[in-house]
Order: sequence, then C-alpha cells, then structure tokens
Amino acid sequence: MSPEILEKIKVWSQFAHPILMWVLLIATLYAGYLGFQVRRTREAEGDLKKELIKGRFNVRHYQLGSIVLAFMVIGSLAAVAITYINNGKLFVAPHLIAGLTMTGLIATSASLSPYMQKGHDWARYSHIAINTVLVGLFAWQAVTGMQIVQNVINRMAG
Repeated sequence: MSPEILEKIKVWSQFAHPILMWVLLIATLYAGYLGFQVRRTREAEGDLKKELIKGRFNVRHYQLGSIVLAFMVIGSLAAVAITYINNGKLFVAPHLIAGLTMTGLIATSASLSPYMQKGHDWARYSHIAINTVLVGLFAWQAVTGMQIVQNVINRMAG
C-alpha cells in the first residue's frame, strides 16, 4: 500500500471508535428497554403475561446484550490501538480510564447471566445496578468523546 493511502487510513480510523460507540450507546439503551420488558413479563399475570411472552424480550435482550458486549470490548481495544498508532503513546486521561472501567463493567454484567437464568435475584439486582452505572459512564463518555473528536478535527484542519 502506498504511504498516502496508509496515512488516510490512519487519519480516518480515528473516527471509527466514536461512530461505533454512539451506535453502541443507542443499542445499550434499547437493551435496557428490553431488559425492563423482561422484568415486566416476569412479574405479569394472566393475559398480559401471555401477550408479553410473545415479544420474546428475554431472547432479544440476551442477544442484543451479547452483541453490545462483543463490540464494546472490540471497540475499546481498537480505540487504544488507534490512539497508539496515531500518537505513539496513550493519553492516560479520564476518558481512557472510564472506557476501561466500562469494559470491565459490561463483562461483569454479562457474567451474571447464568445466575440470572437460575433465578438468583442478587444477580438480577447486581446486573441492573452495574448497567445503570455503565449507562451513566457511557453518557459521560459520549460528551468527552465528542470533545476528543473536536480536537482531532482541529488538528487535521490546522
């Protein structure tokens, strides 16, 4: 590959992580909605329960959660690699620390699935609490991430 093409890939690769993370933030919020519907289904009775079961919220929540887990881990690792490739170093800043924390939180949250499937309420409550923190960090990351994108754009323009 020519040096010009490699340079363009290097520059534009910096935008893959923010785009992926915005998509994952939306997917995470939707997974939360599905999780709420799972809880509603579990607590419902009679005809309402029969109707909610048709929505297969438990399966959809589990599948989407698995996808979010995979892409969040890949996206976090890719962001670290892209930052290092483009700058020759990592910037140890709150955005990086929060991102690594989020990666650990989502893995921990997903690891509770076998316990939730066996009906352990402690696992469900832990899963909900961890994901609430995760969404809060995710929202904060979206703001700080856009500041970083703006810095990248300013460096490209100047």
